Amino acid sequence: MSILPTRRAALLAVLVAVVLVGFPGDDVDVLVSVAVITTAIVAVVVLDALVGTSPGRLELRRQHPPVVEVGHEAALTWTIASDASRRLRIHAADDLAPSLHAVSRRLRVDVPGGDAVRVSTAIRPSRRGRFEIGHLTVRIDGRLGLGSRQRSVPLRTVLRVHPAFPSRDDAEIRIRRARILEMGIRTARGLGGGTEFEQLREYGPDDEFRRIDWTATARAGRPIVRTYRAERNQSVVVMVDNGRIMAGRVSGVPRVEHAMDAAMMLTAVATRLGDRCGLVAFDRVVRSVVAPARHRDQVGRVAEALYELEPELSESDYSGAFAEVVTRHRRRAMLVLLSDLNEQAVTDSVLPALPLLTRTHLVVVATVQDPQIQEWATEPVGDPEGAYRQVAAVQALSERERTALRLRASGAIVVDAPPGRLGSDLTDAYLAAKSTGRL
Repeated sequence: MSILPTRRAALLAVLVAVVLVGFPGDDVDVLVSVAVITTAIVAVVVLDALVGTSPGRLELRRQHPPVVEVGHEAALTWTIASDASRRLRIHAADDLAPSLHAVSRRLRVDVPGGDAVRVSTAIRPSRRGRFEIGHLTVRIDGRLGLGSRQRSVPLRTVLRVHPAFPSRDDAEIRIRRARILEMGIRTARGLGGGTEFEQLREYGPDDEFRRIDWTATARAGRPIVRTYRAERNQSVVVMVDNGRIMAGRVSGVPRVEHAMDAAMMLTAVATRLGDRCGLVAFDRVVRSVVAPARHRDQVGRVAEALYELEPELSESDYSGAFAEVVTRHRRRAMLVLLSDLNEQAVTDSVLPALPLLTRTHLVVVATVQDPQIQEWATEPVGDPEGAYRQVAAVQALSERERTALRLRASGAIVVDAPPGRLGSDLTDAYLAAKSTGRL
């Protein structure tokens, strides 16, 4: 605990200094007067602080949600309760990280004797991760308002900031659309009727001729058709690359952030449609594993497994990750690799493993495009530097397209989407595979 002067004490010292400027007498008398008055002020400040209420008589609490999503606003509340008999003027400062973007991390409040006061502020985190909020520094002014007692009070709380999920609304749209298709309602963008037999019913004008069940038709004496629905209880495993190439920024956001959004959207849609969805996050080692399930809170489990990950600045071990997945999932599943179309990584690690993977599983490689490279490849050239940049951009796009073609030739589905569309395009690929029976 420390003793500090207040603003009122500083103003008093300034006032005394102004008075002493016009003090008649020689320099010795002025210096003696300054020394005496300064000592008196310091003594009064210390005495006022010591006689005042100790911060130990306060009961402090900090309250906030345990989990907040990046970019979402949440309330953080301080509660200060006093058992002192007098009214206390209290100043406090909290140990909040700058990336939480609190409207205010300081408070100034008067607490009546024997009462409690609640003060709230808003936070809007801009970075995911685990934040341990440690101390709340409290200062109580003395009765005269000249001295104060300050103390840092341990008040540990943990705030987990989960990755942003901007594709949440798109996920709901695709879930509703898929359910409408399952009920047999025709839409302009229908993907088919599924492959799992559901029931027999009488033929209607909108039914396909090939769906007629001739045995049932002969038995009933009228046209009968078979109806199908998309298979349920299938497995989807999302593999999120957390290696060096995922640290690069696309539209101001690391690639891994786009991958996390796509992973959560696919998990939300797959589990709501009756399939199991799991996660494997890896770089040079496997970092997180979420077993495939269709729990209602599976998206939360995936977000919990991802929120502390930071891209490892080393090459990813794709072979080790594939071995982990194949060992855990021997039955057919959709394996979704969220990475980048890096030609060397794909040639050295992904392509050699594809024949073994596609023999049992449906493999999808999903990546996010960099619009900056697209712009450099098409912008008008006005100087040598721009020409070199354009040549490099065209070459990068060519290598990317060549890598995608090699993956498709090896049996993989490739989703190469612009920023903001990765989750939606990946989910559309999942729905297309599901409705055509490729799962």
